[in-house]
Amino acid sequence: MEKNRSIPSLTGKTVVITGASSGVGLATAEAFAKAGCNVVLASRGQEALNQAVEYCRSLGTKAIGVGTDVSEITQIKTLMEEALKVSGRIDFWVNNAGVMASGRFEEIPIEVSHQVVKTNLLGYLNSAHAILPIFKQQGYGVLINNVSIGGFMPAPYSAVYSATKFGIKGMMECLQGELSNEPNIHICNLYPQIQRSTGNMHSAKYSGLDFKIPPFAADPRDTAAQLLKLAIHPQKDKFPDFSSLALKTLHGILPKILVNTASSGMRLLMEIKDGAPTSGNVLGPSAAPHQIYGETLVPVPSKKAKMAAGVGLVLGFGLILLSRGKSGYLKL
Repeated sequence: MEKNRSIPSLTGKTVVITGASSGVGLATAEAFAKAGCNVVLASRGQEALNQAVEYCRSLGTKAIGVGTDVSEITQIKTLMEEALKVSGRIDFWVNNAGVMASGRFEEIPIEVSHQVVKTNLLGYLNSAHAILPIFKQQGYGVLINNVSIGGFMPAPYSAVYSATKFGIKGMMECLQGELSNEPNIHICNLYPQIQRSTGNMHSAKYSGLDFKIPPFAADPRDTAAQLLKLAIHPQKDKFPDFSSLALKTLHGILPKILVNTASSGMRLLMEIKDGAPTSGNVLGPSAAPHQIYGETLVPVPSKKAKMAAGVGLVLGFGLILLSRGKSGYLKL
């Protein structure tokens, strides 16, 4: 694959990317490698990590992999130390590693819920706690957080996952304030919608549903491109597409109606039992496939068609919510 010459060169810069062996993380590794960065990739599964490293090296950049469980601060510190050996500095750190468990709250094993918190919330906390002192010593650096639209609105029947995303958003907003006197140190938060990645395939499922990715889901490579843009042009908060911004706006206007409607739809779907309970990649490394794209419900339409469908879906959903709100359905 040829290097994309339209991407500004970041040759010689060093980036750390967590959760880099598949999905959005692998797409992000690809994007930064094409831009000329030295890439330091982290994930729990060594075989998948090795494959990601070899792929990035094939793009003509320096790449190393460090087996890392982000929920363990000692492993994060080892990751940071190995990254510093590459060029003596760390220019960018991308928090991306995350896991999800869906189902009725009380039916998800407590050890699974605990690990979702450890990986998602404590993983981002551990990384920030390790890298910010380095950025302060250097006098510059960009911490980029792939938060998800879940930082603004809860995912139905994914209470603990939602709690971690709300927590990450709050933590990083507070840190942005703490660093407001550091003009060359930035904390950037991205809030993308559901991804057409392997993340859904790897997630823990206790709902009885074997979900496939909807066709309007975002392209992980588009999300990775937005993460790269934040490295080049930092900003505090970014919504990568119309759908994510529209969903956030709708939730701000009619939060309870939106949450109740989504939960009602999920309850109806959960009457169809087509999948066995699985802990997915919560308690251990992700199983195959280790790739960027996941399995979709139907063939993926063109970008123009997908954009039109996404706009229509959001507008249609908004009209439904408004009509139900006016009729008193799903009362606030």
